[in-house]
Amino acid sequence: MILSRTKAAEDPKKKRAVSSQEKNKKKVGEVEDFIAERDYTGAIAYLEFCRQSEKEVKDLDLWLGFAAFHAGDYQRASEEYENILKHDPRNGQAYIYLACCYFMLGKYDEAEQTALKGTKSPLQTRVLFHVAHKQNNEEKLMELHRQLQDVVEDQMCLASMHYMRSHFQEALDIYKRYLVENRENLALNVYVALCYYKLDYYDISQEILDVYLKKNPESATATNLQACNQYRLYNGKAAENDLKVFLDKMSTSFNYAKELFRHNMVVFQNGEGALQILPSLVDVIPEARLNLVIYYLKEDDLDHAYDLMKDVEPLQPAEYILKGVVNATYGQEHNSRDHIKTAQSYFQLVGGSASECDTIPGRQSMASCYFLHKRFDDVIVYLSSIKTYFYNDDAFNFNYAQAKAHEEKWKEAEEAFLLIQSEKLKNDYVYLSWLARCYIYNSKPRLAWELYLKLEHSTESFSLLQLIANDCYKRGHFFYAARGFDILERMDPNPEFWEGKQGACAGAFQQIVAGHEPRDTLRDILSLLRNTNHPQGDHMIKIMRSWARTNNIPV
Repeated sequence: MILSRTKAAEDPKKKRAVSSQEKNKKKVGEVEDFIAERDYTGAIAYLEFCRQSEKEVKDLDLWLGFAAFHAGDYQRASEEYENILKHDPRNGQAYIYLACCYFMLGKYDEAEQTALKGTKSPLQTRVLFHVAHKQNNEEKLMELHRQLQDVVEDQMCLASMHYMRSHFQEALDIYKRYLVENRENLALNVYVALCYYKLDYYDISQEILDVYLKKNPESATATNLQACNQYRLYNGKAAENDLKVFLDKMSTSFNYAKELFRHNMVVFQNGEGALQILPSLVDVIPEARLNLVIYYLKEDDLDHAYDLMKDVEPLQPAEYILKGVVNATYGQEHNSRDHIKTAQSYFQLVGGSASECDTIPGRQSMASCYFLHKRFDDVIVYLSSIKTYFYNDDAFNFNYAQAKAHEEKWKEAEEAFLLIQSEKLKNDYVYLSWLARCYIYNSKPRLAWELYLKLEHSTESFSLLQLIANDCYKRGHFFYAARGFDILERMDPNPEFWEGKQGACAGAFQQIVAGHEPRDTLRDILSLLRNTNHPQGDHMIKIMRSWARTNNIPV
């Protein structure tokens, strides 16, 4: 339900330039003049003046409620209608208007009870229709749906319902039909643009929206949608600038969509100010809860993210996906198979649905489902189909690289890992261990060793060293395997480490003899063997030194 907008504050210089004739014309100050120009703030000021000066204005209280409602001040509007009903409890229409206010304030039960007291009318049906949706009462919703007529107001109500239930194509069909019939109804361009935005056609959305913005550049709804398109097509900075320019032009009394703008600013600024703004909007703007969960996930605050999502019953694809992500992360963190299974089911629902299976989020969901099932060949199929859209996306590249590595496609896995820019991810043990394996299997053991040196003083260095030593041994990179086992043996006198070191030193010596390893390496091998007191080590040293003397190699 998109409401009218407040009028932008006029430039003082322009005010001074207004002719005396225009001043006199404006001085008439009838409330209809303000309403015609959609200057609801001006209408409220005029009506309050009339009330205080006891100037007679027909239906003054009703006009005040109307102006306050359209200015987005639903609390003020409700107070006006409540006051009217105190003096005239039989005013059936006022009950309907009050129900509209309660609905916009999120008081759905009060809205229903109040609307039922009012005059039976198409507006009453529309209010109750929206209330039934908010109450998740499908039976009542279908009953009221049958009462809607083939008239503009009812069809616009039906289209908005389709939109809210994520049936964007059905909403689009209704809006386009009426737009074709009457091109003068410019506001329909905004509704059409909203549907195209939700269908991920951001460039088409902006093209249609421009038609409306040329005539109504001060529109809060259209400006907000334009900023969202900029965010999707370009970046958060471009979107942020659009909203800032708009807000700078608005008067200080501007109220309409203020919460929505504050919410979107947090998104455009990559979560900046999330904890100050989003918690109070969780029950006001549906996306606020989802974006707060995303913020907590980015900050590794898994418990808060889980608490916010655990009682959410998903209705839209984005909610299913986020619930899946939270459950998958929670399940991996707490080693909970139940949460992993729950995540798989949510991803499967989105990825397997007819409406989402060919969308980018749908394919990501299917890939996530297969990832949790460890079916990495299927993961690669799905991620490869959308790879071009995520070239610089660290999370995508991280998952894609892991899938490639699991399938032993080491060269492609290495390329994907090296695309990652996030320092946080690059310091993650999972990243370091997989990249080390890629280097080893791509015959770059020196680079794997350098990864260990960066992590040398970390608590996870021992695990990484074991991986490097064992994988280098398997791949025949014996010199680096020997270095790894040497450090492991000194850290933990486990006989297995000595055996690994002994075998690696023998393998490295064999490669030197065959000319596959530089002869200078022999000095390092001998140094490693001297670090142990095993008799086999002394025996190996004698053999190597003897060969070195025979071949005139200084050791």
